[in-house]
Amino acid sequence: MRPNILWICSDQQRYDTIGCLGNEKINTPRIDRLARSGLAFTHAHCQSPICTPSRASFLTGTYPSTVHGCSNGNDYWADAAPLVTRILADAGYDCGLAGKLHLAGAYGRIEPRCDDGYRVFKWSHDPRDQWSEGHAYKDWLTEQGHDLGKMMEDPESIPPELHQSSWCADEAIAFMNEDRDGPWLMSVNMFDPHSPFDPPKPYLDRYRADEMIRPLFRESDLENQRKLEGVDFQNAGRTPEEMDAYDKRARYYAMIELIDHNVGRMLYALEASGQRENTLVIYTSDHGEMLGDHGLILKGCRFYEGLVRVPLIVSGAGVGVTNRTSDALVELTDIAPTLLELAGVDVPERMQGRSLRSLFTDPDASHREEVRCEYYCALNPNPPGRAQINGSYATMLRNRRYKISVYHGHDYGELYDLENDPDEFENLWDNPGRADVRFEMLKRCFDAAAFAIDIGPKQTTRF
Repeated sequence: MRPNILWICSDQQRYDTIGCLGNEKINTPRIDRLARSGLAFTHAHCQSPICTPSRASFLTGTYPSTVHGCSNGNDYWADAAPLVTRILADAGYDCGLAGKLHLAGAYGRIEPRCDDGYRVFKWSHDPRDQWSEGHAYKDWLTEQGHDLGKMMEDPESIPPELHQSSWCADEAIAFMNEDRDGPWLMSVNMFDPHSPFDPPKPYLDRYRADEMIRPLFRESDLENQRKLEGVDFQNAGRTPEEMDAYDKRARYYAMIELIDHNVGRMLYALEASGQRENTLVIYTSDHGEMLGDHGLILKGCRFYEGLVRVPLIVSGAGVGVTNRTSDALVELTDIAPTLLELAGVDVPERMQGRSLRSLFTDPDASHREEVRCEYYCALNPNPPGRAQINGSYATMLRNRRYKISVYHGHDYGELYDLENDPDEFENLWDNPGRADVRFEMLKRCFDAAAFAIDIGPKQTTRF
């Protein structure tokens, strides 16, 4: 029997925000339960630190540069590769979506519908009142007698049950409970914990700024960010105190706890309907959030662990282990071929991701020697306050020990020995004693970028 697929994707959630995986300051009992019922990856990497290119990669199993999905909020999706949801729909899956897609659109522009394979398409890019039509969350609130614009004037007062994350879960539960003969896939793409860090007050009250973990920060980070001033980021380097990072972290954690509550609701609905055993549940995010680490907040053209590592948890149908973690280096491109293999559908030769299925039964198996990330003119310069956006280009490659970040067109880059410096404080880029490492990593990074562009059949094995 082909499995159902419940694919939950939060927005801008770091890898280190799950209670059972080591964060003692956050309360995520339902996600913890999900991890204990299956397999949690500790080194899952997105393929871009920005929404649209990252989503393009995991929805196609292909790098953003390959499918020309590199800019945040493109006017339209280029259709350079089929979405995995389209492939599954063609194979008999009933597909639904609630929340973001973000292969195009944003900032008041309706996202043009592409050949996505979704029968049910409840689009809500985010909870703001920026769209006069086509915004399913706003339409639902209006039907309930509420005005989204007025509610967003004081977002902390919005009842949790009216929050966009809760609405996404409501829509997922309704979709999963529909009568049907074949398998289904439901994409649940809530906007949280994306900025502006505005959780409902009952959740915010559970976290105190003065109890938060200090961001990874040294004074030397400010000098490092000054050297990278010409490279795109949403904010300039500042101390954690200057950016009020502790309060933002408390708010961010509160938003994740609201997601956790709704994960529990969806899992309960699966169990109550008798579908849990034959459903693969995936929990992940499109990219991370700096939260004050290294003097930065939000996202942009950097490749620190808090920005490029994300949660990835799988449980249920096809997962042969429980309560296990895997330290394998994996990419979000690996999700699409995994879903196709589990569904018994041929994986297109052009897909660059590698199925994770062998890790579902042997979490200690080898998978990748290295992972990569791209930033190709990715930040949209149109919203207010983006005058500093230059249209930067950069690539990152990391293996088990080293990470290199190449900022193209700039003489300065970053090289970290993650074995001896896991928090990325000692930049070895100009260290003459590591010149050989820098050369080797530069070459491998260049090779990987070359192999990712306009690939043909059989070339996917090159990297």
